Amino acid sequence: MNDRYILILGAGLMQRPSIEAAKELGYKALVIDANPDAVCVPFADRFEKIDLKDTNAIVDFSLSLGKNLCAVFTAGTDFSAPVSLACQKCGFVSHSFESAMNASNKILMRECFKKNKIPSPDFFEADENYINLFQKNKTPEIHFPKVVKPVDNMGARGCRLVRNKDEFLPALKDAVCFSRTKKAIVEDFMEGPEFSIDALVVNGKVIIAGFADRHIFFEPYFVELGHSMPSEISENKKQEIVKVFTDAVHALGLTNGVAKGDVKYTKQGPMIGEIAARLSGGYMSGWTFPYSSGFELTKEAMKIALGIPSDFSDINEIPSAKFSHERAFISIPGKIKKIYGEEKAWASPFLKNIFFRVKEGSAVDFPRNNVEKCGNVISSSKERGLSKKSAESAVAQIVLRLEPKNPQTEKFLYGFELPQEKGFPFSAFDFNTKDEKFLDELEQIPFIEKNQPAQNCIPESIKKIMEKRDWNFRSVRNTLFLFDKISPEHPRLDSKKFWCCLLRAGIQGILYYSDSVQLEEK
Repeated sequence: MNDRYILILGAGLMQRPSIEAAKELGYKALVIDANPDAVCVPFADRFEKIDLKDTNAIVDFSLSLGKNLCAVFTAGTDFSAPVSLACQKCGFVSHSFESAMNASNKILMRECFKKNKIPSPDFFEADENYINLFQKNKTPEIHFPKVVKPVDNMGARGCRLVRNKDEFLPALKDAVCFSRTKKAIVEDFMEGPEFSIDALVVNGKVIIAGFADRHIFFEPYFVELGHSMPSEISENKKQEIVKVFTDAVHALGLTNGVAKGDVKYTKQGPMIGEIAARLSGGYMSGWTFPYSSGFELTKEAMKIALGIPSDFSDINEIPSAKFSHERAFISIPGKIKKIYGEEKAWASPFLKNIFFRVKEGSAVDFPRNNVEKCGNVISSSKERGLSKKSAESAVAQIVLRLEPKNPQTEKFLYGFELPQEKGFPFSAFDFNTKDEKFLDELEQIPFIEKNQPAQNCIPESIKKIMEKRDWNFRSVRNTLFLFDKISPEHPRLDSKKFWCCLLRAGIQGILYYSDSVQLEEK
C-alpha cells in the first residue's frame, strides 16, 4: 500500500465506498468528521476529529500534510466547496472553488442558471429580515404554490411545498432554521416526475454514470421512498434531460470532478431542481449505480481527484447491464419496542443490502425529510420486475413494533395534524373517513375476542381492500397475517378501533392498539 493519504470528508455510511475505493487504489484513507463515533471511523487508516463545517480547519489540515496527501474527496455530503478549496490550495485536480460554491448555494446556483438560460424555476431569497417584513405585510404579493428550502442543505431537511399563505411563514422559519447561513430560497413549484443523475466531469466533458427514477411522496414534503435504476423514461425524454443537465453543469463552471443532478420533466420539458458538485447520497452512487452498471463510480471519481482519470474520450454514458432498486421503510411516531423480520427480508431473492437507521429503543417519527426514514433495502437483477419485487418484498417483511401508551403514537392514530400541514401525515391505507357505510361495516363483528385470529374477523368493507398496500408495501391481507403471527395471544379488542388503527397505521397501528389494551388490563 502507498503511504500517501487520500483525505475523505465524512465518516458516515455514505462514505464507505470512498474508503473502499481509496484502499483499492493503493492509498491510505484519512477520514475526518466531527463525530468520532461515526460508523466508518473504525475502517479509516487514520481518523481526525474535524468539523466539516470548518472550511479553514480543513484547508489548514490538508496543507499540513504536505507531500503525504495526494487527493481530497467527499461523496454524499454537503461539503464539496471545502474539498475544492483544499484542492485548490494544495494544487490538486478539482472543480474550482467558485464553481463548487455555485453548486452548493442554491441562490448562486439559480443565478447561474438564469444567466445562462438553463430551465429552472423562478426564485427569490429570504432570510430572517424578510420574515420580519413579511409579518408586517411589507413584502410583495406571493402566488402559490411555492417550494421553500434552505439555500445550503441536503436530505430534503427544511424543504417543503407551500400551498397557501397560511403555510408560508412556518415553512420559511423551518427552512431558515435548517440553513447554516440562515437563508432560504423560495421558488416556483415544478410538477412532474423526478430523476437523479450522477456524472463524471473530465476537462469539461460530462459522462453520465447513472440515471434513476426517484419516487417522492408525502406532500407537502418531498420524501424519497426509493429510486429505480435505470429509469423507465423514454429515450427521447431522457436525452432531453441529459442535455439540460449537461448545460447546467457547464453553467455552474464545473470542470474536473463529479456532478449530481435532480431534474424534473414538466409540461414545459426538463427543469433543473439542483446540481451538486459531489456524488449522490441515498445509496445511489455507491450502491445502486454500480449494481446496475458494473461501473465503479466512486473509484473512477477518485481517480479524477488523483489526476489519473480513465480515458472517456469515446464514452458519453455508462450503460446499465442490470436493474437495481432501493426502497425505504418508515414508521409512524413512537418508540421502537422490537424489530421483526430482518432474517426473512434477507431471504428475498436478489437482495443485496439492508441498512437499518434505527434500533430497539429508537424514537421514530413519520418522515418529513430523507433523514427520518428508518432504513433502506437494495436489490439487483437482470430483470426489472424481479429486482423491484425483491426490494419491496424485503421491506414488507420488516416490522417495527412500538411501545404502547405513547402520546406521539396516540396523536398519529387519532388523526392529529398541524394547521400548516393539512392532510399530513398520511394514512397507511386510503379510506374515506366520512363514508358512514364503510365505517358502519367495521362494526359488523363488535369484538375480536381474546386470542381470536384477526383473519377470522374481517368485515365486508375490509374484504374489499385486502390487496391494497401501505407505504411499506404490505397488503391488508399480509398485515393481518403478520398480526396473527406476531401476536397470537392478545386481549379482547374493540373491532372498530382495531380496523381504524389498521387503516391509519397498518401493522404498527394494530400491534400498538393491542399492546395498549393489554397494558391497561394489567
